[in-house]
Amino acid sequence: MTTTTKKPQLIHGPVAKTLLNLTIPMIIGMVGIVAFNLVDTFFVGQLGTQELAALSFTFPIIMVIGSLAMGIGTGASAVISQAIGRGDHNKVQRLTTDSLILSFLLVAFFVAFGMLTIEPLFRLLGAEPEIIPLIREYMVIWYPGVLFLIIPMVGNNAIRATGDTKTPSAIMLVAVVVNIILDPLLIFGLGPFPMLGLKGAAIATVVSRAITLVVALWVLYYRDRMMTFELPAPKELIDSWKSILYIGLPVAGTRLLTPVAMGVIYTLVASYGHEAVAAFGVGIRIEFFAMAVVLALSAVIGPFVGQNWGARRFDRVNQGVKYSNVFSLAWGVAMFTMLALAARPIASLFNDDPQVISIIMLYLWIVPIGYALFGVFLISTMILNVLNKPIPAAVLMVIQMFGLYIPLAYAGSYLFGLTGIFAAIVLAYSLSGIASYFVLKRMLAIGG
Repeated sequence: MTTTTKKPQLIHGPVAKTLLNLTIPMIIGMVGIVAFNLVDTFFVGQLGTQELAALSFTFPIIMVIGSLAMGIGTGASAVISQAIGRGDHNKVQRLTTDSLILSFLLVAFFVAFGMLTIEPLFRLLGAEPEIIPLIREYMVIWYPGVLFLIIPMVGNNAIRATGDTKTPSAIMLVAVVVNIILDPLLIFGLGPFPMLGLKGAAIATVVSRAITLVVALWVLYYRDRMMTFELPAPKELIDSWKSILYIGLPVAGTRLLTPVAMGVIYTLVASYGHEAVAAFGVGIRIEFFAMAVVLALSAVIGPFVGQNWGARRFDRVNQGVKYSNVFSLAWGVAMFTMLALAARPIASLFNDDPQVISIIMLYLWIVPIGYALFGVFLISTMILNVLNKPIPAAVLMVIQMFGLYIPLAYAGSYLFGLTGIFAAIVLAYSLSGIASYFVLKRMLAIGG
C-alpha cells in the first residue's frame, strides 16, 4: 500500500469562504445526526406516552457514551489537525490508529458496566416502575451496539481533521436513511417484520450505526491512508494516548458531567409527571435540530483553527473566531423567532397528549432565547480545546452545568414550576456564553 501525505488544506484562501465550504457539508451531517434521534422520537411517540417517556429516560445514558466518543474524537482531531498543519504524515497515521485502539478498549469496559446497572441506574434517574421494563427492552440491545457508535464518531473526527467534512456527512446520511427505513418496519411490524416496539427502535439504531463503522474504517485505511498496522513501541503508543487524552479527558469528563447534570434535571422534571419527562425529551431533541448549523460550525472550526495554529497563521485564527461568533448570534435570534411562532404545530408532531403538547410549547417559547449565546459558548470551548487549553474549556462547562444550570433550575422550579426550570436554561446558556467569549479572547491574545 502506497503512502500519501495529508496536506494542510485550510491555511490558504478567504477565511469566510473556507469556513462556509467546511460548514455546509457538516450541516447536512449534523442534521442527519439530529434527524436520527428525531426519527426515533417520532415513531416511538406513536406507541404511546409511556414509551416516549422510556426513550427520553435513556437520553442521559446515551449522552454519557456519546461524551466519551466526543472526548476522544475531539482530542484526536485536535492533535491530528496540528500534525497535518506541520506536514508530519507519520504522526497523523500513528495518532489516528492509536485513537481507535483507545476507543475500542473504553467501549468494552462501559458496555459491561452498563448492562449490569440498567435497573438501579434508571430508578436513580426517577423512572417509575412501569417504565423500567420498557427502558430495559431498549438498552439490552443498544448497549452491545455501542462499538458501532464510538468507533465511527472517533473515525469521523479524524477524517474532519484533514478538512474533509463531506465524507463524514455522507456516512451519517447513509445511517439516517437506513434508520428511517427500519424504524417503522421493526417498531410497528410492517410487512413480514414482527412488531417489536422499543426493541425495534434499538435494532434499527444498531444496524444503521454498524454501517457507519464499516465505511469510516474503509475511508481511513484505504482512501486517506491515515491508519497503519505497524505495531508501535509501548512508549510511542503511550505518547499518542497522552497527547489525545490531554485534550480528550477534560472534554470527555465535562461532557460526562453534562448527562449527570441532565440526570439531575430529569429527576426534577419527573416530579411533574411522565408527561413532563416526555415533553422535555422532545424539547431537547428539537433543540439539537435547531442548533444543528451552529453545532456544525463548532465542529469545523476545530480543524480550521488546528491547521492554521500548527502553520502559525494566527491572523486567520482570529478572523475565523470573529466570523463564527457573528454567525452564531444571528442564527440564534432566527431560531428563537421561528420556534416561538411555530411551537404548536411542531409540538403536535411528536405526541397527541394535550399536556405533553402544552409543555413542549412552553419549552419552545422560553429556552430558544438563550440559543444565540449558547452558540458562542460551543464555538469558544471547541477552539480552547484545539489550542491545547482543555482546562479552561472544562471549567467553563462545569460552571455552566453545576454553577448555573442546576442551582437555577431548582430555584426556578421552587418559584415558578416548569417555567422556572426552562428559564434557568436560558440564564445558564447566556451567562456561560458571555464568559467563554472573554476567556477565549484572552487566550488568543496570549498565544498568538
